[in-house]
Amino acid sequence: MFQKLDFLLEKYDELSMTVSDPDVIANQTVWQKHIREMSDMEPIVVGYREYKKVLQDLASTREMLEENGLDEEMRSMAKAELGELEEKKEEMIRDLQIALIPKDPNDDRNVILEIRAGTGGEEAALFGADLLRMYTRYAERKGWKTELTDLNDTGIGGIKEAVMLIKGKGAYSRLKYESGVHRVQRVPETESQGRIHTSAATVAVLPEVDDVEVDLDPNDVRVDVYRSSGHGGQSVNTTDSAVRLTHVPTGLVVTCQDEKSQIKNKDKAFGVLRARLYDMQQQQQHEEQSEVRKSQVGSGDRSERIRTYNFPQGRVSDHRIGMTIYRLESFLDGDIDEIVDALHTGDQAEKLKKL
Repeated sequence: MFQKLDFLLEKYDELSMTVSDPDVIANQTVWQKHIREMSDMEPIVVGYREYKKVLQDLASTREMLEENGLDEEMRSMAKAELGELEEKKEEMIRDLQIALIPKDPNDDRNVILEIRAGTGGEEAALFGADLLRMYTRYAERKGWKTELTDLNDTGIGGIKEAVMLIKGKGAYSRLKYESGVHRVQRVPETESQGRIHTSAATVAVLPEVDDVEVDLDPNDVRVDVYRSSGHGGQSVNTTDSAVRLTHVPTGLVVTCQDEKSQIKNKDKAFGVLRARLYDMQQQQQHEEQSEVRKSQVGSGDRSERIRTYNFPQGRVSDHRIGMTIYRLESFLDGDIDEIVDALHTGDQAEKLKKL
């Protein structure tokens, strides 16, 4: 670990000199690239320099304690300081280990969130609507913006499928652990015998990607337009504003009918298509790297049953980390950080083992 830290410190100092070079400053593209590199490295460099200062202080304090003729009061103070410095040293080592965990390049991206009703018929569709509201409320709590790209509802409060764009700093870093199968256990309103039914919905969390990151040939995409059947008033339903994209090589289909403008719907649909193609590439890479798929937390496996929402007991259980909380109502109102934080910590612990 310390060899890597010494290397980063040396590289940071080199970059500090490079960004002061007039020739580099003249080339703003290169200069900004170096500045971003320094910005990413700075927290680690500052932490490592502080750690080295603590090591110097420890050495000085030990030397003081070895001196002859040191009065008892000074000796007692030095011993207390030595203990504090040892604790600080261990804490800083842990912080540096965490700082060295490779950052997910997608963490700062916006999110395309997809919810699909699974087994359970109308009850699954109603649960899908609950999840959509939960993530919308969570985004509001975080100060993120949401845009509903596509919604296929049942007409009686449930949703078969929903696609929502979530824009905000760190959105993907917080929501990436939500991919998988969410299961609900409750008594449906139509159940006269009071029996508990189990239903499920699938959540997919995709990072929004730029045009340059996905090789998408427009000739591979079939574009169909049709009359919107969704919400939005008269003007939406009287023009062919809805757009359906079919990516012929993969068979992926994306629809968007949220906007009154066909151009805007087409633009949004292409954004979702790029994200899905990028996700397919990522999934293929993960399958090739088997140890990534074995990670307990954050694998993003769509078939993995990750969480159960039990209404009779008022509990939420996350099966990846074995965590259960008994505040279902507030959780479904978007107060999900307690489990998200625990998942993040679990993910870090798994990655620390590999350093």
